[in-house]
Amino acid sequence: MREAIRRALPAEAPALSALAMRSKALWGYDAAFMAACRLSLTVEAEAVSSLPFYVLDEGGRITGFYGLSGQPPRGELEFLFVEPEGVRKGRGRRLVAHSLALAHDRGFAELGVSSDPFAEGFYLAMGAVRTGSGPSSAIPGRLNPRLTFFLAAR
Repeated sequence: MREAIRRALPAEAPALSALAMRSKALWGYDAAFMAACRLSLTVEAEAVSSLPFYVLDEGGRITGFYGLSGQPPRGELEFLFVEPEGVRKGRGRRLVAHSLALAHDRGFAELGVSSDPFAEGFYLAMGAVRTGSGPSSAIPGRLNPRLTFFLAAR
């Protein structure tokens, strides 16, 4: 199967949003939690047009994606999601490696991540450092881990 990490297309935004919802649901969240997350997991076509969004395309099927935001020296890793059946098979690892290389090439010294608590271990294993916590964009009162990749040290 042919695999490539390529720029996302604005027309793919609805498919990316659906993938994000499937991926988030992997952690066993209930329907009310998932409904509360829907808006924050929606990828807008305008964002795909204006920010660097990349997809993992496996034989014409999108199996993961991410976006970058911010201005050097500090960026933010946005929307890193992988199809549930692709978790723990290296897809997320490939996307993070791609995002870090892109961020470095664009002059970022740091790349921040607001992580789901269940995904924190993945980011730590990829070299991120826990730098605090921050409010969830979807669930009032919930704090999510804040992690940072320090690119100058890589």
